[in-house]
Amino acid sequence: MPQTSSLDSCIDFPLIVGQSLADREDLHMALIDRSGRLLWANQVFCMDNNQSCEMLIGQKFFKVLSQNAQHLPQQTYIREQLIKGESFKFEFAYQQEGNLTQSWLLMDGQPISNSEGIVSQYTLLATDITLRKQSELELHQAKRLLEQTNQALDVRVQERTAELFQEKERAEQAFHELQHIQLQLIQSEKMSALGNLVAGVAHEINNPLGFLAGNLRPAKNYIQDLFGLINLYQEKYPITDPDICAETEAIDLEYLREDFPKLISSMQEGVNRLEHISTSLRIFSRTDSDRPVSFNIHQGLDSTLLILKHRLLANEIRPEIEVVKAYSDLPTIKCYAGQLNQVFLNLLANAIDALEESQQEGRFETLKANPHRIKICTKLSENGQRVLISIADNGPGMTEEVKARIFDQSFTTKEVGKGTGLGLAIARQIIVEKHRGTLYCDSQVGQGAEFVIELNLNGIESEC
Repeated sequence: MPQTSSLDSCIDFPLIVGQSLADREDLHMALIDRSGRLLWANQVFCMDNNQSCEMLIGQKFFKVLSQNAQHLPQQTYIREQLIKGESFKFEFAYQQEGNLTQSWLLMDGQPISNSEGIVSQYTLLATDITLRKQSELELHQAKRLLEQTNQALDVRVQERTAELFQEKERAEQAFHELQHIQLQLIQSEKMSALGNLVAGVAHEINNPLGFLAGNLRPAKNYIQDLFGLINLYQEKYPITDPDICAETEAIDLEYLREDFPKLISSMQEGVNRLEHISTSLRIFSRTDSDRPVSFNIHQGLDSTLLILKHRLLANEIRPEIEVVKAYSDLPTIKCYAGQLNQVFLNLLANAIDALEESQQEGRFETLKANPHRIKICTKLSENGQRVLISIADNGPGMTEEVKARIFDQSFTTKEVGKGTGLGLAIARQIIVEKHRGTLYCDSQVGQGAEFVIELNLNGIESEC
């Protein structure tokens, strides 16, 4: 193939292109007319296209380039620029014969005007940009790898976040279960201790109570027999010894005849009240079986009131707390009686606490005129399927913030050492979780507080 080392080999090239540029091995140079036909090409241009300069002259340069190019130049764009007489620039990839490595060129076409100022020719200057394209390719691959890595990291972060969230939920669930177990243990221990105490007291009362109840009736009969014998003596021996007459007057025999039966009756009434107390204690301290049992709600309330009676009595700073009972006719319900009694105890004790905390010194007369009061109401719901138990007081009431937290475990408004914050939490657990009922509070500041328990009548055994 002929070698062209100067601009004179094919055509007189304008003086603006230097001989040194034409001889550079890293520059592809050519001259074309406005139709894109080659007029001249330097040695590098010819060698890369495997043709001599004479063979290339007259060919469309972009077709020549397309023979080795893997990506065809933008021919429409080039034609438009040639027609308009404007410069053009484009990149293209090509692969020389026998070379497995892909190369890239940046082709820059600049118009040449004649003496009349009309564009007649174009200079082509192609610069090897292979290293830059390889760097861009490597950068693109690095970016793609980085994106893939970031995506993988995002997926891993999401997976790990989900795992942590699940672990957090499991930890919270375990914590709630632990709290639940803790409440159950506290409830069980508390009721066990209280039940054992009350049952022990009831048992100890029963022994002397049985002795008194068993001896009062024969004692009454003995006294009647003795009075009958005295009457018979007085009837048979109306004139008696002066000493006997004096002793009869000293002991006031007639008064004894009248008062002694009353004394016996009073003792009998005391025994009856003790029997009632013993029965109430046994009702309150009854232990639950593993299944619900039939229970009289009113007996449970009354037995609980008996346990708390000492706190209702008047003292030196306040009159007695009145208890108003408005009981409706209720059937027995299936429930865990001992645990339900504990709920009554917690609610009534809280009502008494609220009333005691609201009292102030020097207001005894005011409290006497408008005494503290606890009202207990029971009734059936309108559809007759639920039992409603209301325990209300006329104490100071509570704010919305306090009312929203009263069933939270360990929350209390009492002074340190006076409250554990477990009473209402245990009460709610027993009603809601154990009996599938509801327990809610209605209260306003200065208007007292009312706690309402709702329990199912039908199907409560299966639900519990």
